[in-house]
Amino acid sequence: MIVAIANQKGGVGKTTTAINLAAGLALRGKPTLLIDLDPQANSTMSFLDIATVQRSVYDAIADPAVKMSDVIVQSPVANLFVAPSRIALAKLESKLMGEIDAHFRLKDKLEPVRKQFPQIVIDCPPTLGLLTVNALVAATHLLIPIQSSYFALEGTDDLLETIEKVRQRPNPSLQILGVVITMHDKRTSLARDIRSQIKKVFGGKVFKTVITKSVRLEESPAYKESIFTYAPESTGASEYYSLCEEVIDRA
Repeated sequence: MIVAIANQKGGVGKTTTAINLAAGLALRGKPTLLIDLDPQANSTMSFLDIATVQRSVYDAIADPAVKMSDVIVQSPVANLFVAPSRIALAKLESKLMGEIDAHFRLKDKLEPVRKQFPQIVIDCPPTLGLLTVNALVAATHLLIPIQSSYFALEGTDDLLETIEKVRQRPNPSLQILGVVITMHDKRTSLARDIRSQIKKVFGGKVFKTVITKSVRLEESPAYKESIFTYAPESTGASEYYSLCEEVIDRA
């Protein structure tokens, strides 16, 4: 499976979900590839020293001579590999402007490594531009993180419209794997109300697992660890383990 994690809203726990879902899948013993499509490179920096990155996803997508296997790096986590990002990714849209295959670049570059990595997680940028569309065209499934906040559903119509456009032509088999509620504060009535609203909109697509607010989840990337090794007994580790279980069951 290839899971794109996307939401054009920033600060919804997208990267936290990407790094911990990828790490959780890798811990099950199967080679897993985490692709960082965000020019901010937060997923990359969660596992690698950015100063050591020689080639990035930008090189693989922009340069026909560079293979995806040329940029993939083994992370400190067993079975977890990273296709790193650099700020240069921000230039990709202008670089590929007018190219007939612009939306298919990532899909084409992933084909040769699909057998090597049965589980691929793509961390998308907080926009609905060319990078996110590349992820949606390449993906088999989409996971949407939505923060449990007052503006939670703002912009979801635009995301769903983009998904339908991708389904109409370039990737008709794209499935919405599910919606995960993140940064949830179960102590507040507002958070509970927002959770109910999200369920009304997405119904059975909402994962049973809810990711609550956690200092440990915020800290772990600074130590270049997933929540499973940084705080294995924490609530965050338990919740992301449950999310991994649901993802595997649904995929």
